[in-house]
Amino acid sequence: MLTRREALKLMSATGVATTLLSGCATNGRQETGEGGKGETRRLRVLATSDTHGMFAPWDYALDAEDQAGSLAKLATAIKELRDEDTLLVDAGDTIQDNMADLFLADEVHPMIACMNALGYEIGVTGNHEYNFGMDVLRKTIASFAGKVITGNVIDENGDPIADGYTILDKGGVRVGLIGMVTPYITNWDKANLEGCVVSDPVEETKKIIGQIRDSVDVLIGVMHMGIDNDYDMPHSGVRDLAEECPEFDLIVGAHQHKLVEGEEINGVLVVENKYHAQTMAVVDLTLARDGEGWKVTERSSNPVEIKGYEPDPDIVELISAYDERAKKYAREQIGMLEGGPLMPKGEFEVIPQAVLSDTPFMDLINEVQLYHSGADVSAAALFALNANVDPGPIRRCDVSRIYKHPNTLYTLEMTGAQLKKYLEWAASVYQTFKKGDLTLSFDPDVPVYNFDILQGVNYQINVAKEPGERIEGLAWPDGTPVADDDTFVIAANNFRSTSHLLVPGVVFEEGDLPKLLETDVHIAVGSIREMIADYIENVKGGLISPSCNDSWSIAGNDWDEELHQRAVELVADGTLTLNTDDKHLNETAITEEDVKNAIGA
Repeated sequence: MLTRREALKLMSATGVATTLLSGCATNGRQETGEGGKGETRRLRVLATSDTHGMFAPWDYALDAEDQAGSLAKLATAIKELRDEDTLLVDAGDTIQDNMADLFLADEVHPMIACMNALGYEIGVTGNHEYNFGMDVLRKTIASFAGKVITGNVIDENGDPIADGYTILDKGGVRVGLIGMVTPYITNWDKANLEGCVVSDPVEETKKIIGQIRDSVDVLIGVMHMGIDNDYDMPHSGVRDLAEECPEFDLIVGAHQHKLVEGEEINGVLVVENKYHAQTMAVVDLTLARDGEGWKVTERSSNPVEIKGYEPDPDIVELISAYDERAKKYAREQIGMLEGGPLMPKGEFEVIPQAVLSDTPFMDLINEVQLYHSGADVSAAALFALNANVDPGPIRRCDVSRIYKHPNTLYTLEMTGAQLKKYLEWAASVYQTFKKGDLTLSFDPDVPVYNFDILQGVNYQINVAKEPGERIEGLAWPDGTPVADDDTFVIAANNFRSTSHLLVPGVVFEEGDLPKLLETDVHIAVGSIREMIADYIENVKGGLISPSCNDSWSIAGNDWDEELHQRAVELVADGTLTLNTDDKHLNETAITEEDVKNAIGA
C-alpha cells in the first residue's frame, strides 16, 4: 500500500502524473510504427468502496477527528492521480454509518453530493444502501450523477433497481462494467426487500458477459461482494465470480473491509479497499492495439493510503453545512450519568470487564432492548473493547460509546433447548481453562462481538469444560430451571438475527431455527442506538446510574489466587503481556510458570 509520497513518486516515474496538479496531465499513450501498429496505452481505474458516511474527516458518532480517511481527503488523492484516461468507480456502502442517516431526508445526501462533485462515473449499491427501505434506495440512485449498476435486484414493482452493466468509451477504448450486490441482503434486509427478487450475481454476470463480450475491449466488475462468500452462501463472493468468469480483466470487490492490494484469481486481478475511505485502489491496465480494438497486456495495482492527504478545499466548502449539522446534533445533551462509570475497571486493561462478569454497561443495553421490545430475554454483545461512559453529562454522541453500530432490533420466538445451544455458541469465545492458567484466554477464531450476553435468564459459563458443555444453572429470574420445551420471546439486533440465529448451519441447523416474530421493532424511535438515547432522555428522565443484576458469571477458573494477583501486577508493570487487537482478546493465558519465571522463583 502506498503513502501519498510513494504514490506521487510512482506516478511521476510512469510518466503520469504530478502534472495533474498544474492541469497538464499526460495520458499514458504511446504510438510506434506505421498506422498505429504497436500502439499502446494505459487505462487507469481509481476504485473506492465502503466509505460509510465519511464525507469529512470526523467521526460524528464520537464527535472526534478521524484523519484516517474521508471523501474530503479522498478528493485530493483523486485529483492528483486522475487524468483523461481514468475511470472513477465506487463499489457501494455509502450512505450508512457515521450519523449519515441524519441526511436521508435531504434532497441529495452529502456522500452523493461529494461523489457527484468528484465526477464518479460508476456506482454500485452496497448491502447497507438497503437498510432504509426501497424508497430511500431509489432516491439515492436517482440523485447520483454517474451511472449506477446493480444487475441482480428486482424491486417490489417488478422493475430492476438499476442496469446490470454499462459500456463507456475512454478515448476509443470500449470499457464494459458489470455491477452486482451480494445476495445475502435477503437475510440482512428481509423486511425492506419483501416482494423483491435478488438473483445469483454469478449467473447474472455470465448472462451479461455473453451479451457484451464481443463489444468491449476491457471488462471490469464492480461488485459489492467480498473476496470470500458471505456465511458460505455460494456465489456471494468475488472468488467464486472470478473462478466462473475468467473473462474479467479486473474485479473491484467490496463489503468485507479487507485490503486486497491485487490478488490474481483464475487469471483475474481482484482488489478491495478498507472501510471509511482509508484506502483507494489504483489499477493501471496497459493495452495494446488488437486489430480494430484493444487488448489488456499488463496489469498493476498500487492502493494508496488516504490518511496522508489533506482535505480538498472545494469538498470542504461543499460539505460545510452538513458538517455543522452533524456536529450540532452529536453534541446535544440528552442526560446525566451519576454514581460511577458504566463499565467497571477490570483487572487487566486489555481485557474488558464485560467478558469477565455482568456489568452495568451491558445491562443498560439489554434493559433498553427489553423495554422497547417487550421480550422476555434480551441479547447484546460488546462491540468495542474500550467502550465506556464516565460520570457526567451524556451527549447524543456518547450513546455511540455504548452502542457503536446503527443496528435495529428484532424479536424471535425461541425454546429453552435453543437458548442453551445459543449460549453455548456464544461461550465458545473462551479457550478451555487449563490447570496452571492464571488468566482466561480466548479463541482467536471467534471475534469478541460474537460473545452475546443475555438478560432475562441466569446462568454460569464453566470455562474448564469444552465448548458445547459450558452452560450451567440456566434458570429464569425466579430460580425456575429453564426447560427444553419452554418458549419465550428474545430480542436481538438485526445483524445477529439475520447472520447467525436465523441462518441454518451457524448456531442452529435447518429445521431447528427460532421463529422470527418482528423486524425493526419500534423503527419510528430508530435504531438501537436511538432507542438507548430515547430511554435515557425520556424513560429515565435524563438521569441514569450504574445498575447491574449479575445475571451471569464465569465458573471453573480455579486458579491460585495469590499467583493470579501477581500476574495482574506483572501485566500492569509491563513485565508480562496479554496481546489483543480490535476484535480478538489474548489467545494465550498467563500461567503459573510464566509468573514464576518472571519473578525468578
